[in-house]
Amino acid sequence: MCQENQKDRGKILVFSAASGAGKTTLLTYLTETVPGLVYSISATTRKPRSGEVNGKHYFFMSTEEFEAKIEKNEFAEWQQVHGNYYGTPRPFIESVVSSGDNIVMDIDVFGKKKFDAVYPEAVGILVTPPSMEELEKRLRDRKTDDEATILLRLQNAKTEMDFARLEGKYEHVIVNDNLEDAKIKISELIRTIIDG
Repeated sequence: MCQENQKDRGKILVFSAASGAGKTTLLTYLTETVPGLVYSISATTRKPRSGEVNGKHYFFMSTEEFEAKIEKNEFAEWQQVHGNYYGTPRPFIESVVSSGDNIVMDIDVFGKKKFDAVYPEAVGILVTPPSMEELEKRLRDRKTDDEATILLRLQNAKTEMDFARLEGKYEHVIVNDNLEDAKIKISELIRTIIDG
């Protein structure tokens, strides 16, 4: 009975990447094309970008609200990134996997290490750009950040990728060199993990 219940639990798929590696585009594609995937919504204190909707893209909240939830241990992990808090709400994860659905998480490399302490069964997928030069080009082309923010993101990207290689638990790495190829690779990978 216990084994059967364990088997019925959904899989936890954790994606990490440096900002600009194409992870968000790939995750959107996955959730639209692979049945049975639920996208986990993170909480953040950063301001919404154009087109972002509270409760769909993120749970946007004040620093005070976020810190109150930290005190109540309501996050599976949380981190300060680029001067803002980001966190993964624990009750949402539990409701999804206990119902047998598979959950897709978007967590940075540092948060992933904390997350693994709570959910060691989570499968890690690291999305990387083909090079730092290509990453810089992508960050500049999306025109959402000023120069100081771009330089900070590039510096953080190097730190994040080094940390992922040395201390991360990533069973799979997807190099996003060509977006259409990456979509095919990631879709095949996720279907294999879910069916396995």
